[in-house]
Amino acid sequence: MTKNFTPDTIIHSDSKNKFIPHAHQSAIEKAGADMSDKGYEEAYLADALRFKMKRDNKRFWAGDNISDYVTEEHKETLIDEATEAFELVLDRLLIDRETDPNSKGTARRLAKMYFNEIMEGRYEPEPDATAFPNDSADRYEGMLVVRSELRSMCSHHHQPVAGVAYIGIIAANTLIGLSKYTRIAQWCARRGTLQEELCNDIAREISKATDSENVAVYIQATHGCCENRGIMAHSSLTQTTVLKGAFKTDPSVKKEFFDNIKLQQEFAPR
Repeated sequence: MTKNFTPDTIIHSDSKNKFIPHAHQSAIEKAGADMSDKGYEEAYLADALRFKMKRDNKRFWAGDNISDYVTEEHKETLIDEATEAFELVLDRLLIDRETDPNSKGTARRLAKMYFNEIMEGRYEPEPDATAFPNDSADRYEGMLVVRSELRSMCSHHHQPVAGVAYIGIIAANTLIGLSKYTRIAQWCARRGTLQEELCNDIAREISKATDSENVAVYIQATHGCCENRGIMAHSSLTQTTVLKGAFKTDPSVKKEFFDNIKLQQEFAPR
C-alpha cells in the first residue's frame, strides 16, 4: 500500500542523509536510542525491533517470548502497523473492506486479537508466581496434580488449539499458588507453537517456578489445522506427555500421576 509522506532528513553516524516516512519517524527512537547510531533506517517500529533482536542474537520464533523488547507503548504502535498489513491481506483476498459492513474494521480487530489475545504470551512477561517456603519439619512431600484449560494457536496454519494440560509435581522447597500453574500454562500457550513444544515449555517454566526437578505435563487437545482444513477430522485428539525426574524414572510415580489424571477426567469434562 503506497502512502504519501514528507521525507525527513536523518543524519546517521556515516554522515549520509537517510529518509524515513514522516508517519513513522519516531520508530527508531521508540525501539531504543542505541539504534540511531548504527546506520539503521527502517520506517516501521516492527522492523526496528526485528533489527535489534537480530543484532542481539535474540531468537524470535512464533513460540518465543520477546517481552524484553516490546513495551506497552510499543504495542499500540505495533497494532497500528499490523492493521496496515492486515488491510493489505484483505485487499489481496479481494474483500471489499470499504463498503462491506462486516469487513470494516476487521484489519484492526485482527491486529488487536493477535497482540492482546491469541499471541499475548509472546509480548507479556512471565506471570508473577507468588512462592511459599516448603522447608519446615512437616513440609509437604507428596504429589500435586493441577488441571489447566488451554487455548493456543498452531504455528503452521494459525488455527486454534484447544485442550487441557495436567501438570504434576513432587513438591520441593517452594510451593506456588494453585492458580499460578494455570497462569503459567496459559502464558506458554498463548503464542504460536506446536503441542510437543508447548508440553516442554510448560514443564520447564513450572520447574523454574517451583524449584522442583520432578515435573510432569500431559496435554490433550484438538487442533483446528486438522478440523477446519486438510483431513477435516472433527474427532481428532492429540496427546503429548513430558516426564522429568521421578516421573520418568520411577514407575510407581508415573502410575500415580496418570491415575490422578483419570480421576480428574471423571470429575471434570475433558
